[in-house]
Amino acid sequence: MVLTYAERLDLGDFAGVAALFSDATYRAVTPRGIVAQRGSAEVLATMEAVIRTYDGIPATKHVTTNLIVEIGVGGDPDRASCRSYFTVLQGLPGHGLQPVVAGRYHDEFGRGQDGWRFTDRLIYTDLIGDVSRHLQAGVLR
Repeated sequence: MVLTYAERLDLGDFAGVAALFSDATYRAVTPRGIVAQRGSAEVLATMEAVIRTYDGIPATKHVTTNLIVEIGVGGDPDRASCRSYFTVLQGLPGHGLQPVVAGRYHDEFGRGQDGWRFTDRLIYTDLIGDVSRHLQAGVLR
């Protein structure tokens, strides 16, 4: 799921990203505090309002690394967590390929009859480059 998120987002499949959070919270630490959405509809609305696209795609590659996975959180075999780093690269004609933002994901998962699903994602943004062609103005500031 961690990598499915990146793949769907980079393809501009915001509905597919939102579906990953149908029964989950999607949160981000911002200068204004923690901003949270719950469920597919709220996540989809946020993606469509915040992320800039070019012919339907954001022209990004989300690179997710350093995954630390813990299964059996709290002694429950149906709970898991993952901490990871992300770097978002963007490449647009006339602007070259560049890293635009980097940070960390803190994810929690639950296992049901249909397999593992997100229950929570908390996004920490640690480094901000030129996000003017990736996000709407003021999102990370």
